Amino acid sequence: MSQTSPDERSGSIFAWNEDWLAAIVGLALIALVLVGAIPDWLVP
Repeated sequence: MSQTSPDERSGSIFAWNEDWLAAIVGLALIALVLVGAIPDWLVP
């Protein structure tokens, strides 16, 4: 395991932002399918 803190690692903050963005987009797609705004066959 790495002994460096997350603040010392270069680029780690950007990776966390990408993960959060992917989670939010995924939840939004699920919500849109459940509401019926987009058909379920459109989202793999």
